[in-house]
Amino acid sequence: MLKKLFFALLALALVSLACSFQPRFLTAKMPGSDVTDQISVAAPENNAHLTLTFGAGKLSLSPGATKLVEGTATYNIPDFKPEIKTEDGDVSITQGDYKMNGMSGFSQIKNEWDLKLGTAPMALTINSGAYEGNFDLGGLALTNLTINDGAAQVIIDFSSVNTEKLGILSYKTGASTVTLNNLGNANFKTLIFKGGVGDYKLDFGGTFQRAGTATIRSGMSSLTLVIPLGIKSTVKVSSGMSNVQIPTGWSQEGETYTQAGSGPVLTIVIEMGMGSVQITQE
Repeated sequence: MLKKLFFALLALALVSLACSFQPRFLTAKMPGSDVTDQISVAAPENNAHLTLTFGAGKLSLSPGATKLVEGTATYNIPDFKPEIKTEDGDVSITQGDYKMNGMSGFSQIKNEWDLKLGTAPMALTINSGAYEGNFDLGGLALTNLTINDGAAQVIIDFSSVNTEKLGILSYKTGASTVTLNNLGNANFKTLIFKGGVGDYKLDFGGTFQRAGTATIRSGMSSLTLVIPLGIKSTVKVSSGMSNVQIPTGWSQEGETYTQAGSGPVLTIVIEMGMGSVQITQE
């Protein structure tokens, strides 16, 4: 059901992005041939703040750039051409705007970014709409990470340890399906996740370098927390009407659920309107 809702909202968002109705002129742009732009931005001398602003389509991120960011943007609407701006340590890559009268050729619209990020210390901000995202952020040097999206389907993996201390990891989403894997490798101090009606999975696998606190707020949603055996954890759930499931070995006292362990402590606070919370160990 959530997948059907996601694709319905994705279609609606694409229509909103792609259409601007003017009753006097009913001509429409048609998608043309694919165009691929090369993206290449050198790392600034000081710590960088990279902002990616993406509307609808597919966005892929992975490590491996020798510069701050390298990759391609492929599109078949000229107005989608990305714009790159740099000012001191601030770097922005912004999708061009697209407006047309009518919806001719809507199903043939293509907009895909495939970017690699370098190992220079950076704060990363991603602002997007209805899109599909696949991010491997392992082995980077993120100092802060901020993600804001709409009706999205996103998978993020910290496949290896973030080499910098990540101050704040903030993720704000809507009616989405979001999976965050190996959050222990993110090396975060504070994680703030805000969702609406969606299906969310937060996997705290990986190697914790220090204690971390996560605050999760959502409306009517399905939330899965993966907390491996041995991680000393406390989860407090404040909810209007939610079902909480815990694995064997966890203890409960009121709204607080704990797992014994060693090493850095993981503290999670959940505020949910309605839905389900499932804590698993794998």
